Amino acid sequence: MRKKISFLVLIIILLAASGFTYKNKNNSAQKILTNSLNLAKQSNKPVMVIFHASWCQWCRHLEDALNSPELEKIINGHFVIAYIDVLEQKEKKAELENPGGEKMMNDLGGKDSGLPFYVFLNSKGKKIADSNVMQKNQNIGYPASKKEISAFAYLLVKSSGKLTNKQLTTVKDYLAKAAPK
Repeated sequence: MRKKISFLVLIIILLAASGFTYKNKNNSAQKILTNSLNLAKQSNKPVMVIFHASWCQWCRHLEDALNSPELEKIINGHFVIAYIDVLEQKEKKAELENPGGEKMMNDLGGKDSGLPFYVFLNSKGKKIADSNVMQKNQNIGYPASKKEISAFAYLLVKSSGKLTNKQLTTVKDYLAKAAPK
């Protein structure tokens, strides 16, 4: 009985310690990307890396759209999604940002793009496309206008190559209806 209690106490201490570490130590951007690329290789899907921040309203709109009941199955069926937190306010930087995220975003073409910025990578990590496809190489961000929605749909098709016309129409229609006014 004493051994069982000692064992349970040890388990509780280890769980508490790992929980503390998890809450206070963010995964690096590289670790998130590596894990996502491993999933991409296993599932034969490209990775959509989304750079976002807690203060960014458009980032939340994009995350809500991609996780909506209407789009979640389509998006997750064709892409591995990786969220990397960047550009947080100074007081939240250490708590929320993924270390190395801003450098990764800059290296992938998002230096002056604003948020959300997203990049599509094949399962080997080679860049397929990014969200800087608007006029004058500007970032789509959250696709709200007709031109932005069309550009976003183009990126989905270019990056996955497997979306059906029906799925693409569902994505476009959802984004058009959900666009913040």
